[in-house]
Amino acid sequence: MNPASKFYGWGLPVDISTHGPEIDRLIHVLHVFMFLLFAGWFVFLVLALVRFRKRPGHAAVYKEQHFKTPTYVEVGVALFEIVLLFAFSIPLFYRIRNIPFPQQDALQVRVVAEQFAWNFHYPGSDGIFGQTKPSLMSPSNPVGLDRNSPNAADDITTINQLHVPVNRPVSVELASKDVIHSFAIPVLRVKQDVIPGTPSRVWFQAKQTGNFEIACAQLCGLGHYRMRGFIMIKTEDEYNNWLAKMTPVKPAPPAPAVTQGAT
Repeated sequence: MNPASKFYGWGLPVDISTHGPEIDRLIHVLHVFMFLLFAGWFVFLVLALVRFRKRPGHAAVYKEQHFKTPTYVEVGVALFEIVLLFAFSIPLFYRIRNIPFPQQDALQVRVVAEQFAWNFHYPGSDGIFGQTKPSLMSPSNPVGLDRNSPNAADDITTINQLHVPVNRPVSVELASKDVIHSFAIPVLRVKQDVIPGTPSRVWFQAKQTGNFEIACAQLCGLGHYRMRGFIMIKTEDEYNNWLAKMTPVKPAPPAPAVTQGAT
């Protein structure tokens, strides 16, 4: 049995994000409202079937607006939806999208989506990304990193594996090589469409360690089912050890040439 399966199942997956409770609260409110709406329309349907059934001594009335209750219900539903939208959804969206986080402490990661993989690019220990070029993209270099450019020597790239530290803000810059993808991490309540030619950004902060799934929430082609990644949330020490292990080893400088001369 997959150990990560305990985090998924009926209902919402486990929430390990600092901003997750507000999103879950809104989802629960919407589900309660939809259940009440469904139950109300079902009761109305049953009452309408009973009241307006065919029976002796009753003739059908074809005059419009002879029954006002559905109109009142529809107006009430519309007003409630407006309240949900402007009092809950839009404020929550802007609050989460605009929450400032300390840029100096945030981990910067670039994600380049393609059919059918997630390519991750870390700036390395210096915190500065090296230059990338589309002309350098290949199966062995999916982000097109130019190792000869400044600040690129310690950059790290991975495929379908995102490593981040717990209790630290993570800023993710998203781009796509080909079609529209959707970067989704359900346990972090993160989902952002990735549109070619339009870079986008999301951020999150995990409050629990563990290994979880990264999904593509957009049908991006026939191989869409293969576009499955994993996020490994580590302690700060574990992340630093991984970073040191993955940092490319710089080649030793060549030894100075020995000049033979007369003694």
